[in-house]
Amino acid sequence: MKYIITCTLLILSHVLFAQTDSNSIVVHKDPRIDMLVKKQIQINEFTTRDARSRVPGFRILVLSTNDRNKANSAKAKIYQEFPELKAYLMYQSPYIKLKVGDFKTREEAEPYITDIQRFFPTGVYIVRDVIEVNPDKSGSL
Repeated sequence: MKYIITCTLLILSHVLFAQTDSNSIVVHKDPRIDMLVKKQIQINEFTTRDARSRVPGFRILVLSTNDRNKANSAKAKIYQEFPELKAYLMYQSPYIKLKVGDFKTREEAEPYITDIQRFFPTGVYIVRDVIEVNPDKSGSL
């Protein structure tokens, strides 16, 4: 019985003295947290700035396949034959889609259709997409 009373008193005394001042809390912050917050702000500014250079437009869908090797060889062929066009490989399960170009209007993309169809006779379409606009080249955007 003495043992139980002693344990109880020890536990109660520990609980009573556990928090001496209930009105204040002291937080010790690591200074590296401020550096991480600044870094995240820079990343957010960069991605927001990058998002402004993306506008609705058109691309040419060259290939939609399940075979990654076929998609990569088609991309290489596009770069060989049309070095002025940027190629984009996009994975939309279960297909890998190869799209080329950043055209503001459908009319800008149409001259390339017949040339691309010489190398890829089926499945070449002009599709709506979000395109990248380089402010240096576009001038007004």
